[in-house]
Amino acid sequence: MEALLTSTAVVALAEIGDKTQLLAIVLATRFRRPWPIIAGILVATLANHFLAALAGEQAAAFFDGRWFRYLVAASFIAMAAWTLLPDKLDDDGNAGPGRLGPFLATAIAFFLVEIGDKTQLATIALGAQYRSVVPVMLGTTLGMMIANVPAVFLGHRIIRVVPLGLMRAVAALMFLAVGLWLLAETAGWPG
Repeated sequence: MEALLTSTAVVALAEIGDKTQLLAIVLATRFRRPWPIIAGILVATLANHFLAALAGEQAAAFFDGRWFRYLVAASFIAMAAWTLLPDKLDDDGNAGPGRLGPFLATAIAFFLVEIGDKTQLATIALGAQYRSVVPVMLGTTLGMMIANVPAVFLGHRIIRVVPLGLMRAVAALMFLAVGLWLLAETAGWPG
């Protein structure tokens, strides 16, 4: 249960202002059909985060050593710094070819944009930390949906309502707290 809840909270906060959330807003304003967009986000996130959590779990099983736990802790601390940097769409706001339809365009775009994104890397780190693919995948997917479903329904209005700087700071503090906790646990503090 800890893996599910931590994964949900970390990703939901990290996703605020992330390029995939911006992509959700672009897709929502382009297609104006929220349910196929939400389904595309769900399918893409389940696939991407399953692979990421599996990679983290396998890496932890293969490298099962103290130095690897320090590396996982350091990755959370690095995520804290990365989270403070504002994201934007890398292209000119183009959400993908319209001929694919909202579901397929969303599923493909989200899967590809999520590759190497901080939430995917956080999923890898969470998979390594908890060594449990399904709860981590479900938690990170739930976190993505918590952050992106309102973006789909509220579109550009959400950017004016949510103080993105504050949300990035809260997400960064969560990453930092998890990283420091892992660091202390690996070092044997207190003990």
